[in-house]
Amino acid sequence: MDLGLKGKHALVLASSRGLGLGIAKALAAEGTHVLLVGRSADRLAENCKIINADGPTVDAGGKADWIRGDLSEQGFVDAMLRGVAETLGGIDILVNNTGGPTPGTAEDMTAETLETFFQSMVLRVITLTNALVPQMKAQGFGRILTVASSGVFEPIANLALSNTLRAALVGWNKTLATELAGSGITANMLLPGRIHTDRIDELDGANAKRQGKSVEEVRAASIKTIPIGRMGKVEEFAAAGAFLCSGPASYITGTMLRVDGGAARSI
Repeated sequence: MDLGLKGKHALVLASSRGLGLGIAKALAAEGTHVLLVGRSADRLAENCKIINADGPTVDAGGKADWIRGDLSEQGFVDAMLRGVAETLGGIDILVNNTGGPTPGTAEDMTAETLETFFQSMVLRVITLTNALVPQMKAQGFGRILTVASSGVFEPIANLALSNTLRAALVGWNKTLATELAGSGITANMLLPGRIHTDRIDELDGANAKRQGKSVEEVRAASIKTIPIGRMGKVEEFAAAGAFLCSGPASYITGTMLRVDGGAARSI
């Protein structure tokens, strides 16, 4: 299937590793010019080198550049707007991805931690999106993809901050999608289950410590809850993301797509 992404321009937040990097690679392989964003300049530069040397990516006309950006910093949105203008020259696709907050219970949450992570996980995502939507409207095409978590519909133990803040994006995304319907812009959410990333390794380590078990025991118990019987691969998750950003997905908006191996028990 031709995803119609050749020659498009995409800004992919939190793409120095993990799920964000996976989506950036998938878009570049379809011929998209991707701008990677993250806090580590070294990691971003190395990833761009890998993407730009990849045969399928080069053959498709895709390429990658990078810009350092930290969602926790006040000037993040302005820096991203400059990066889009100077490096991409315009925007077709915005992938809103953020790092996860520290693990903990609902009782562990304080006003300070809520405010800190609200800034980086909600406020700047919405502010940046609002700043880029006019460009998409003017050209009659745009894809807004927001990566969240399966915790928005089935809260995850010991991830109270994530469950709370990512859920705020659900109502925002649905409202935005409805408001933009008919403009050529879609807004969807992509929800990972147990996709094997460094973040999952970190969470398994934290849960093992909390439960007094080994990481292997925690991981085995988690995998037993997944009907497919394994963790997902970043490439599988990224393929779903690339499709939602594509031309053929123009009739899909305001949705939440779960990529979780059937782990969710809800209908």
